Amino acid sequence: MSSKSSWRGQLTATVLLASIFHTAIPTPATAQQVKNLINQATYTYTDPASNNHFRGSSSQINLTPEPLVDPLGRILGCAGQLLPDYTGFSVSVYEPNPSDPTGTELGNLVPLTRTELPDIPGNNVSGGKSPNIENSNPYFLTNNPAGVYNFLLDPNKGQTNAGRSYIFVVNPPANSIYKQRRIKIEIIASTGTQGNDVVRYVATSLDGQPISLTGEATVEDTVVLVNNAETQALKLFAFEFSTNMCQPNQVQIIKTGDRAVAEPGDTVIYRLSVKNIADAGLNNLVVTDNLPLGFRFLAKSVRGEIDGQPVTITAEGSGNTVTFRSDITIPTDKVLNIAYAAQLTADSLRGNGRNSAIANARRSDNGFSTKDGPATHQLKINPGILSDCGTIIGRVFVDKNFDGEQQRGEPGVPNAVIFLEDGNRITTDPNGLFSLANALPGNHTGVLDLSSLPGYTLAPNEKFRERNSQSRLVRLEPGGLVRMNFAVTPTFQEPVKK
Repeated sequence: MSSKSSWRGQLTATVLLASIFHTAIPTPATAQQVKNLINQATYTYTDPASNNHFRGSSSQINLTPEPLVDPLGRILGCAGQLLPDYTGFSVSVYEPNPSDPTGTELGNLVPLTRTELPDIPGNNVSGGKSPNIENSNPYFLTNNPAGVYNFLLDPNKGQTNAGRSYIFVVNPPANSIYKQRRIKIEIIASTGTQGNDVVRYVATSLDGQPISLTGEATVEDTVVLVNNAETQALKLFAFEFSTNMCQPNQVQIIKTGDRAVAEPGDTVIYRLSVKNIADAGLNNLVVTDNLPLGFRFLAKSVRGEIDGQPVTITAEGSGNTVTFRSDITIPTDKVLNIAYAAQLTADSLRGNGRNSAIANARRSDNGFSTKDGPATHQLKINPGILSDCGTIIGRVFVDKNFDGEQQRGEPGVPNAVIFLEDGNRITTDPNGLFSLANALPGNHTGVLDLSSLPGYTLAPNEKFRERNSQSRLVRLEPGGLVRMNFAVTPTFQEPVKK
């Protein structure tokens, strides 16, 4: 039995790294010319009984293989669509900065092995691979309407060895709505035997944006190295990624109020304006609004509209947090307005009048999430007929039994001076009493000036150790009253009777 097979035509292929960005648009292809594949076997056979010889051929199998294609990297929009213009875009591969311990800052450009087209006799480097024929780094896409690119790494230089890492960078033009993209590529394993050239790598987004349409920020993949028919004198590793470009700011939230000053009992109307500045619709909107202390959300006041048309908004309140939701898709460049009311209570005097809101939404084309905020509004709160100020009262007295409390027969000390933490100076009356009205709520400290009491010193306290000090710390609640007492004793001693 013998068999034979023949290939008509020459098969060529390019070694490529599988794209870590799975897009809805197929990557561009450079088809290699492939002719029909014909496979037929011939055989001879001798019959042992008759010694007759037989010869024949098997049926002929005719195959037309699919053309071999070279999937290239491509710059695409956030949903995998072609950009309208690639003028000014460039891609490049950098070494990580060796002085950066995180390995995320850019170092030098990777020195790629240069290729040429057409082949130059005597040159060990054969033709490059389109579109980056010379394997330039960086590569500019200005004259490339399809937004495709490619890089080749050289295993002979150790560029595919395990432990090597690179930072792949996409630079948009200066006036673009897009920002620079950075993706770290770490080669985690490789083998260099012929027929078993395997490279594994991990790609990690450094700009916080996903690197696939399914939303992953880290992807691990494997690529196999084979000889490239376009660069037969050089075995290369094709470094190619289809990169999605998303706007860094895709939603904008602005918060406003109907007044700048309010007082307890007033009702304030707030407006939340959520604008879609992405190139696709936004849905699954969630706005979280944190109200200041003492603001009571009025659930029945919620209204929503786009272009004057009413929109259903659901609202949930939990403590000082209000969450607004909407099932509508906000078209590009349109604004969803949400209005609601909040009433100020007496507790609002203890708050700062500042509230903030954050908007979260998802793109309708690929489901990527986007957010903006916090957007804030500052409201000045006047007390009106209410006041949160309190009063500090106290006395300076002669403590005869050293218990820190004034009893019958323990007189007050006039003209004693007490200094407060804000610089206020208070003097006691003939009975040793003092008071301070309209004091702001909070902690207050008073210090007894012993120099204003000649002949007296601080009395020791046998009941409370913390009162053996010239200072007193008190906390005044809004509209409250607090006491601050000081006990002293004469410095002279009465003569002992014989």
